[in-house]
Amino acid sequence: MASSAPLRDDSLRAALAEAFHWFDPGAHSDHLVSDVSGWWHSPSLLASVGPALADLFADAAPTLVVSPEVTGFLVGPLVAVALGVGFAPAVKDGGDRRLVDRVTWARTPPDYRGRELRLGVRDRQIRANDRVLVVDDWVATGAQVRALYDVVALRGATAVGCAAIVDACPPPVTADLGLRSLLTAADLG
Repeated sequence: MASSAPLRDDSLRAALAEAFHWFDPGAHSDHLVSDVSGWWHSPSLLASVGPALADLFADAAPTLVVSPEVTGFLVGPLVAVALGVGFAPAVKDGGDRRLVDRVTWARTPPDYRGRELRLGVRDRQIRANDRVLVVDDWVATGAQVRALYDVVALRGATAVGCAAIVDACPPPVTADLGLRSLLTAADLG
């Protein structure tokens, strides 16, 4: 059985980089595709990621973690548990899914694929006195983070920043978002 002992600092960063892979999808694509599945396969990485991301914002005293679907639904709860706070999933509008609750929505600026998305959080899950930490595995443009900051503001709460495993943003975007990460895209080759 593999060890699930938490990794810290440099050993965590090295293990994340080692478990990550770039794939070439073939001639029909002009870019490589990231594969982070190795992060979720390792019990020691699963045990380490939540506390490591939580440590990035321990000084901000968040009271709630919000993460966008899909992979945010995995990493967000890991951080929430490490912080001892609740988790609120942010859903993407589209398809035939119907939400039965009231939802506060915000539209993203164009993302790395040029798409504009609508992200929403159920109104009852963000209270006006919440200090919200946005969490995701990978932030490329900050589009979804910005939309979630808008949702948080519309609910009267305060966004304390964004924690991510990988920051692939230009430095001015990183600074503007208050983004803190375990790795940068450069760390992954």
